[in-house]
Amino acid sequence: MGKNYVDIENDHGETLRYRKHVNGRGLVAHGAKVHPDARVEVGAYVEPGAQVAAGATIARGAWIESEAVVGPDAYIDANAHISPKAAIGARAHVGVRTRVGVGARVAKNAKIGDDETIPDGGTVVTDARGTLHLAA
Repeated sequence: MGKNYVDIENDHGETLRYRKHVNGRGLVAHGAKVHPDARVEVGAYVEPGAQVAAGATIARGAWIESEAVVGPDAYIDANAHISPKAAIGARAHVGVRTRVGVGARVAKNAKIGDDETIPDGGTVVTDARGTLHLAA
């Protein structure tokens, strides 16, 4: 049986240890809090200080940066990037290759499409069809 962790050197020369999440085998850094009922797929990363709630899915290639929060039953699609200190509400869906900026907020039940960019500090809600509304 192989080891259940991986050591990776970051851009600052520091070595970070990631464990393979029990549900999906994606990589979760030491210091991140990921609920056992969340799914972190292979190729996804959750950085130190990030939090992922029960029922959330972090799809293949998605990246959850430090101090970001992903709410219950949220879905972060493939290759999406959730920047530091961003918050994703309960049952929200962030599309493929979408970037959520530093400190941005995505409201609960919001549906963000593919290849979108949510600006740093922005707040986003959507209507039932997924039409974006940026709040001040």
